[in-house]
Amino acid sequence: MRSRRQPWPMKWIVLVIVLGIGAYTYLTLHYRKPGPAFRPYADLKDRANTRRLLSAGYQRIALDADLPTDSSAQAPAAAVAAADAGLPPSLQSSLVDMPTLPAEIISVSAAGSASSMFAYPISFKCTLPDNRLQLAGAALYVRGDEIVVAPDFDRLAGGLLSRTRESLVRVTVPAGTLKPGSYRVTLVGAHASRAWSLQVH
Repeated sequence: MRSRRQPWPMKWIVLVIVLGIGAYTYLTLHYRKPGPAFRPYADLKDRANTRRLLSAGYQRIALDADLPTDSSAQAPAAAVAAADAGLPPSLQSSLVDMPTLPAEIISVSAAGSASSMFAYPISFKCTLPDNRLQLAGAALYVRGDEIVVAPDFDRLAGGLLSRTRESLVRVTVPAGTLKPGSYRVTLVGAHASRAWSLQVH
């Protein structure tokens, strides 16, 4: 007659579980790569976007964007003129995801010269296609002496509506982003854009 195997004592089971958790935690913390976890779809799309922009000669820089309570004038202010609406064709064909642009850029307040060692703020007033949009951010694209600033807006959740279709926005180019030189800056809207000359020293 075969003898029955006795089950392990509970203390050994608990010990094995504790040791397994400890080993897993150590290996995870020791060998895990820093930074956010890999998001296959989003990360692969970002890489494809970066490759396409670089092949077209563009460098992309994310900008801080906020909604200031007032528009403080820059000094000396740049002479701003109307520009072709929408993204330049070479940039538009290079982007995987198109930003939701404002309908038109009404006015811009920005300095005509800046130091590469300091941040460069740009304030502008724009109109939105409808009042179901909110500011999501902005991006700056540099190619040679050409700078394109593209604001981006997201849909408001649910049935929320903004009070007005006009929006006052401030974007800030980080210090050290632009090399010394002369640039033509274009702030793009879907139906009306604005442009000015910028000297960086």
